[in-house]
Amino acid sequence: MGSSSGGSPSRRLKIDKEDVEERAELEEEDNRSISSTLSTPSSSAENNRGIQLSRTKTTITFPHDDQDLPYNWSKRKKVFVVVVSILTVMNSTVSSGLASNSAPYVGVQFGITNKSLLVLPTSIFLLGYTVGPQIFGPMSEQYGRKTVMLIAFAFYGIFTMAVALSPNFAALVIFRFLEGIAAACPIVVVGGTCADIFKNPESRGRALAIFMGSTTFGPCLGPVISGYVSPTISWRWSFWVGLIFAGVAFVPLCLVPETYAPVLLKHRARKLRKIPGNEHVYAPIELEKQDIGHLITVVLTRPIRMFFFEAIVLFSSLYLSVAYGIFYMFFLAYPVVYVDIYGFSPGEEGLTFLAIGVGACIACVVYISWDVVLRKAHAQNKEWVRKEEMTRLPLACLAGPFFIASCFWLGWSAKEGIHWIVPVLSGVSFGIGYLLIFMALLNYLVDAYKIFAASAMAAASTSRSLFGAILPFAATPMYEKLGVAWACSLLGFLSCFMALIPFVFIWKGTQIRARSKFCQFLIQKEKEDEEARLKKEARHTEREAKVEKQEV
Repeated sequence: MGSSSGGSPSRRLKIDKEDVEERAELEEEDNRSISSTLSTPSSSAENNRGIQLSRTKTTITFPHDDQDLPYNWSKRKKVFVVVVSILTVMNSTVSSGLASNSAPYVGVQFGITNKSLLVLPTSIFLLGYTVGPQIFGPMSEQYGRKTVMLIAFAFYGIFTMAVALSPNFAALVIFRFLEGIAAACPIVVVGGTCADIFKNPESRGRALAIFMGSTTFGPCLGPVISGYVSPTISWRWSFWVGLIFAGVAFVPLCLVPETYAPVLLKHRARKLRKIPGNEHVYAPIELEKQDIGHLITVVLTRPIRMFFFEAIVLFSSLYLSVAYGIFYMFFLAYPVVYVDIYGFSPGEEGLTFLAIGVGACIACVVYISWDVVLRKAHAQNKEWVRKEEMTRLPLACLAGPFFIASCFWLGWSAKEGIHWIVPVLSGVSFGIGYLLIFMALLNYLVDAYKIFAASAMAAASTSRSLFGAILPFAATPMYEKLGVAWACSLLGFLSCFMALIPFVFIWKGTQIRARSKFCQFLIQKEKEDEEARLKKEARHTEREAKVEKQEV
């Protein structure tokens, strides 16, 4: 009876440990700073990693100063990668908001009068976001960022075109779901890309700040495009515009180099094997298990297991999910406020979302300012900055009050006797709080899980997209029954509880990470690698000293 229980704690921990050890060994070996380019793993190392090797196989690694290692790329090359990556993210996020102001016109053409059904084009897209990360995050860690991005983005363009050509509402919903799955790829992979090319946490943090800014500003552009295009031309042209935007991004995406070091090392190994005498040379990732069972139990389920068994991933994801869900609820709340109360046109109502974008820009300035504070603290060797939680989470603590205030501000200022600019300005406060929450918590996840960053972010992306898909269905009945003031207040009260999470992380973060198998294994691995590096340098120095002595 005990053996049939596949979910027993002992079995679960065993799978997790094997996962951690295998990926950490393989991926860290690719990025390890060593002076040689060829090394033969010992049989004990092979057994620990679960790799089946013959004694004739040799693995290669990147030297610390190798110019092919993404950490060592030129600044211009890194900027190009970031800019193109952000362009793909903007495509994805703009598309998420395209259906908001198109929905009424879709309903007219297809005879849909049920308001809940008209939420589907947006919600089903976000539901696709929940599926995509489970595929693209781990697969990008297995096969590389570029290959996965190119394939997913090509399908994104195909499904966007299919939405524009949909013959009926059912087809539109199906294609929006498939479009959402493909569009999830940039959201989850770009975070891993930033971790690939920026070794310095400050540089990586700035890149991720720009990435998160694009995820906030993109959805705000969707209602503007559909708000003006749908009434004047056709709702279909809202998606044709999205397809044109995708085409513009796809061309430079083809020119982006692969950034994932293990895959780059695999390419190098394949070239070396073409040279006579090097048939035994392999990259560590080539020797990893590739069977379907391994793919399912390790690669595809890693984000799920991290969500349920890693406290940092779980509670960060919950906070992000609530914030994300509220954001997409506003896609239905704003028409109630600005169209019903203030008599705005769909295009004018779409423009009110730009206030959130302004807030996001302010949040980026705040983040950069905090980055300057961190650099000074590091230079002065301040004790407080040594704690990992203090690097990112103070911004999340600052974000909470802005986010909470925006909910109450919108709810209690949206009245006929109050000028429309007052509730619009609540969007600035919302944008500041929303983006700072995301920048702080996602950076924290990347810093805490390093080589597992894509899987951790996939878990967070899946959960928040699920909230974003479900909560909008509650928006219309909630605003109709409670009214704008109390509906927004309810969201504000919920946000109050979520805002406590970063404070708890700062308070108990060290203890939480001490219980994390992923975090502790990576910390231990870094220590072991550093010790090995120092020993190797010592042996090298000793050999040089002996040679010099013999020469004398």
